[in-house]
Amino acid sequence: MRWRGERESENVEDRRGVSGGRVAIGGGLGTLVVIVIALLLGADPRQLLGTLTNTPPPPSASQTSRPSSQEDQELRKFVSVVLAKTEDVWQDLFRQNGKTYREPKLVLFTDQVQSACGFTGAAVGPFYCPGDEKIYIDLSFYNELRRRFNAPGDFAQAYVIAHEVGHHVQKLLGISQRIDAMQGRASEKEANQLSVRLELQADFFAGIFAKYVNDKGILDPGDIEEALRAASAIGDDQIQRQANGYVVPDSFTHGTSEQRLRWFRKGYETGDIRQGDTFSLANP
Repeated sequence: MRWRGERESENVEDRRGVSGGRVAIGGGLGTLVVIVIALLLGADPRQLLGTLTNTPPPPSASQTSRPSSQEDQELRKFVSVVLAKTEDVWQDLFRQNGKTYREPKLVLFTDQVQSACGFTGAAVGPFYCPGDEKIYIDLSFYNELRRRFNAPGDFAQAYVIAHEVGHHVQKLLGISQRIDAMQGRASEKEANQLSVRLELQADFFAGIFAKYVNDKGILDPGDIEEALRAASAIGDDQIQRQANGYVVPDSFTHGTSEQRLRWFRKGYETGDIRQGDTFSLANP
């Protein structure tokens, strides 16, 4: 991905190095850590931690510390450029459809973070909090993506952010609110199925983002393959098989590897937001 020298977003809030308490996650996490890290894109921290409560607002910008290494600085610049590209894409698409796009903020943190969704540890992975319209990521997650899930590459990293921005798009369009209401009246199995459809649509939106930046000549050969590899690596079936040796489809919340890959590819190939209805199909 040709990102150096491109515009950086001003909507990045760097909280790395901010001191704070630790999140305690107890009880048999030998395999759960793998699952939690993998069920990453768009996960609701309250579903994964189950013990969040309302707490004071997050630290202000004056309380943040700057990254200390050149690698950290480069990675911060990279995610800032990716976020800026998502802003360009979705501002344009919303304008074409007579709507106004409200830009989310991206919060960088280390180990744990306070959001409007509660106090959350890095084991949850990157997530979007609709309460404050912010995306949260501990950049060390990218090491997990490369080493544990064998999904290296800068555009695999960009895909992570694009997916979370997809959840923000869902909120702005009123989709996530409707699904939340439906889940509140559904059984656990039905709620999981709705969650899968929500996640697949966010993958579709990430594919749309990929198409638009590719059309601008920003991507290098192999970048789309990097994103496809990342989407495939984090399917529920792949993760459960890796962790336990078997899969439990009724517990899926993000979709299979095949589904995630297919919906990302559909977004990339069509570039048409109207083609991303994952909710009306019998088998998305």
